[in-house]
Amino acid sequence: MTNLALNLARTAAARPDSVAIQLDDLALDYRSLDERSARVAGWLAERGVGAGDRVVIMLPNIPHFAVAYYGVLRTGAVAVPMNPLLKTGEIAYGAGDCQARLILAWGPALAEAGPAAAELGIDCVDVTDPAFGEVLAAVDPRHQVVERGADDLAVLLYTSGTTGRPKGARLTHGNLGSNTDAVARVLGVTSTDTVFGGLPFFHVFGQTCGLNAAVLTGARVTLLPRFDAAKALEILSRDKVTVMEGVPTMFLGLLAAAEAAGSTGLADGGPRLSVTGGSAMPVEVLHRFENAFGCVLVEGYGLSETSPVVTFGALEGPRKPGSIGTPIAGVQVRLVDDEGKDVPEGDVGEIAVQGPNVTPGYWNRPEADAAAFVDGWFRTGDLARRDEDGFYFVVDRKKDLVIRGGYNVYPREIEEVLYEHPAVAEAAVVGVPHEVHGEEVAAVVTLRPGAEATADELRAFVKARVAPYKYPRIVQLVEGLPKGPTGKILKREISVEN
Repeated sequence: MTNLALNLARTAAARPDSVAIQLDDLALDYRSLDERSARVAGWLAERGVGAGDRVVIMLPNIPHFAVAYYGVLRTGAVAVPMNPLLKTGEIAYGAGDCQARLILAWGPALAEAGPAAAELGIDCVDVTDPAFGEVLAAVDPRHQVVERGADDLAVLLYTSGTTGRPKGARLTHGNLGSNTDAVARVLGVTSTDTVFGGLPFFHVFGQTCGLNAAVLTGARVTLLPRFDAAKALEILSRDKVTVMEGVPTMFLGLLAAAEAAGSTGLADGGPRLSVTGGSAMPVEVLHRFENAFGCVLVEGYGLSETSPVVTFGALEGPRKPGSIGTPIAGVQVRLVDDEGKDVPEGDVGEIAVQGPNVTPGYWNRPEADAAAFVDGWFRTGDLARRDEDGFYFVVDRKKDLVIRGGYNVYPREIEEVLYEHPAVAEAAVVGVPHEVHGEEVAAVVTLRPGAEATADELRAFVKARVAPYKYPRIVQLVEGLPKGPTGKILKREISVEN
């Protein structure tokens, strides 16, 4: 028997009075988190939600997320975390694709999630409404955790690739359980740690390395629902954070905030360890952060499909800034050419992964499975080289994916929105280097003959239809786009004025 929710039940039994989740002055101990999630499980059961059913969770990093997440899991149902900033069409697509039974949201997301639920004929419930709290108080809690197998689905994460619409990456209890355990071990997380909870839990990085690793070990997670560097500095000092986890833009923000304030404000020293991922960390920034905050900053690598961690940098001994490190325990990595053969040491190849953390495949996407898995190895689409010491260095992305501030932005999705504008003839969306966000989303557009539209108008058009992190901040109007002999737009030849 296995179920990711068992980690919460076990920790609650062993450390009931220890703080599990904190949001400023609000703190939930493990006993309370376990009890509230059991009530959510009882409420779901009363509504007929059971093993294998999908439940969408649209919440930022507030205590309600953990309550809902573990409540869904302990019923044997499947959690489908979604960004609470998504628009109606995006929500309806994901919830409809997986045939979700209902949507659990917070108040600010109801304006978009409500219409999506209505379109699908399912309920959308505001779990942050005090009235819902009263409902839960009257529910019989279901403390019994439903038995699931290691191969049973626990979480479904919608991730954008390079073709088609977002795909649901299936993550099993075995996938997430093994990766959570490996991450907790490699980072040395214990019940004495306080983990910074600024990475979104609806993303697998924050979910595994933050929430699940803390619950497994009995650590405390201190939350920041929306990243603000000055507030983050306050939290690091106030709560004596020992494990700082973030994407590169967060560390850049912390450095800027510390410089503006004249110091980090950490009288007792900084975190014992900081961890980054999601996009490449500039080596210069890494060194600046370590010097300013007096802690080791390690870079890791992973994807939604790998639960997510594949590699981590060295915590002790020789370190190689700029490297994503070496594979974690139980995970195997190869660098292969287009034919699936291993490339010589030092040469660049595509990262292929195998291990207990790797998704068994996508939700109802056999064609995507066939493309992603070759001879039992998951092909990531990322290119890297390996040095003589076995350390990996990502050198490029085979995919067209744009990673802005650690969030994946799928170019074709944005292009399709642009094509909905009556003035647009052709559009190409690419990523351009950005010193803060890693990459910025840029759209290069040609207009129909006789049509008129400004860059600001097109930017606003897309902004109204997609999540805030997706719309192109840079919109460039051109006479024509570079094309190959077959008429395909050659994105590699597009030059964007930044």
